[in-house]
Amino acid sequence: MDTANFIDIYCERTAAGFWNEPVNALTNLAFIIAALLAWPTAWKRPRRGILELTVIALVGIIGVGSFLFHTLATPLSGALDVIPIWLFFFSYILLLFVRVTHGKVFDTIGYMVATLFGFVLITYLASLIGSGDGPAPLNGSLQYAPAMVAMALGAVVALWKKHPAGRYFAFATAVFVVSIFFRSIDEATCSATAGLGTHFLWHILNAVVLGTLLQAAVKTLPPRWHDIH
Repeated sequence: MDTANFIDIYCERTAAGFWNEPVNALTNLAFIIAALLAWPTAWKRPRRGILELTVIALVGIIGVGSFLFHTLATPLSGALDVIPIWLFFFSYILLLFVRVTHGKVFDTIGYMVATLFGFVLITYLASLIGSGDGPAPLNGSLQYAPAMVAMALGAVVALWKKHPAGRYFAFATAVFVVSIFFRSIDEATCSATAGLGTHFLWHILNAVVLGTLLQAAVKTLPPRWHDIH
């Protein structure tokens, strides 16, 4: 590790070193478990959905990327941590739109454009809240505001339409709120937790969130002809 450039933004890390965040690193196994739980259902279908399998695989990749960040703690590993998260975000939304529109291309494109516009708007508003000197509000958790809004809207719409995915989205949204809370108080609880912090709970709960979203996709939104290999 480049000890001159290592990233130290979590309570558990106290110095450079591959194994300086063991709990934060190991709890990323939860993402891989979430992916493995969803994979068999998607893989055993008579006709497999490529996009569905990609979304599931991205959850596993999120676990790997986060593990690398919490062990290497470098700018490059930081990118490997963040990029898969947002790839999952947009891929999952695309999967939902493809399936709810029954593969209608223009409808899917329209929904994705609206999503991108909303993402940019919410990100901009969050940046205004987080601008200025001093530590980032909520320990930098405002970056996940677009995901929070998307899940909440998905839950409301699905419940309103009485779609079976609604209860999955509602549960995922509730758990994500708790997950964000623990991510936000990591540094503030450092002394009270004897240097452990609460970021590891963000990993575990976030894996529950993503695992729930995957189960919603594979159980309540099966692939059709336009999403198969």
